[in-house]
Amino acid sequence: MRRFMSADNKGKALLRFMTAAMLLLFTAGVIKAQTEETAEPPRPMTPLQTFLSDPAVNAGSTAVYIAEIGGKVLASHNADTPLLGASTMKLVTIGSLMQVRDVNYRYVTRVMTAGRVVNNVLEGNLHIVGSGDPTLNTDRTPKTPDFVDEIVKALKSRGIKSIRGNVLIDQSIFSGPSRPQTWSSADSRTDYGAGDYGFNYGRNRSGSRAVENPSAVFMARLEKALAANGIALEKVNYTGGGKRLLVEHRSAPLDEIMRSCMMRSDNLYAECLLRQVAIAQGKSGSVADGAESVAQIWSRNKAPMNGVRIYDGSGLSRSDRLTANFLAYVLQMCSSDPYYASFFPLAGAEGTLRSFLRGTRLETYVAMKTGSLHDVQAYAGYCLDEDYAPTHLVVVITNGFKGGRGAFRRAVEKLLLSTL
Repeated sequence: MRRFMSADNKGKALLRFMTAAMLLLFTAGVIKAQTEETAEPPRPMTPLQTFLSDPAVNAGSTAVYIAEIGGKVLASHNADTPLLGASTMKLVTIGSLMQVRDVNYRYVTRVMTAGRVVNNVLEGNLHIVGSGDPTLNTDRTPKTPDFVDEIVKALKSRGIKSIRGNVLIDQSIFSGPSRPQTWSSADSRTDYGAGDYGFNYGRNRSGSRAVENPSAVFMARLEKALAANGIALEKVNYTGGGKRLLVEHRSAPLDEIMRSCMMRSDNLYAECLLRQVAIAQGKSGSVADGAESVAQIWSRNKAPMNGVRIYDGSGLSRSDRLTANFLAYVLQMCSSDPYYASFFPLAGAEGTLRSFLRGTRLETYVAMKTGSLHDVQAYAGYCLDEDYAPTHLVVVITNGFKGGRGAFRRAVEKLLLSTL
């Protein structure tokens, strides 16, 4: 027989149910409130995370390393990934040469007479001994005497009115091919891809094209100058000796050549300096010996060389590979040198950084070497204090950006302004 609940009992049951439901809701509200009070708010993105999430930045092909000199690392991403660093290779070449050559070193190109002077006639040859100087007849370093004018004046001072012999140019200080073999044939035809020789003249270029025989350009100018000054050149064979110094042409000091190389991102200068690294250590003046010498210098200095590949001095080779850690190591080692940081263009003021960070608080307080090739943009250098002494290392490299070079540059500016 079914049992029926009285109305009074039904009311009591409903009251108990409603009380339990309200208690449950209250407890849930308290727990929720306590959870909201104790939960940590979302953390803001770091400057590096903001940079890597920028639509212009391809995080997978981008490396970043920013740190205090000898201190705290502020940002690091893909720092051990080998990438094309383009012209940032120049800071490696120059940092290497500074370890084996004094900054006051000067290239010396000598002119010798071979034979004897009889009745104002040099019966013999002019011998020009090339030094690998990349600055002859250029306007990219502090003014030095014009080489052709020096020769003409020296001949006149000796009373020489005629030369019965030849002008011979010794280029043996350099050996091997005139260019790195890893350069493209297209680049090698351009002015920025000109070869470097034991005797260079006029930056080995004519307009926007490379000149394959700069000594011939020099000879044409010398013969014209000799004729204009009443000195005849009768090209006859002479094989005798009796050499005597006629002219000793000295370049600007090495620090000025290095500064010009970095400010103008001069590939010819960089390649000649690379060969000089090898020559200074008693090796042949070949590209291969220069590249090997640079790698050996940094290996001896315990640099992180894993993945680093060096095939030239300028960074034009697409076979080169650098890591952000390696570049930072070079920058760190060279940061105490009183000259090195001064070779880098200042942001907002000089060279390839003329418009970078202009009008910001970091204008002229960041000094960096840039590098650019197709799909490559790189920055490597320093943040500076009021006395222009380095305080921070900065390396940013990408081998593929999403929104174009300008957008990537603006993303790098934001990264530096929010990190330094």
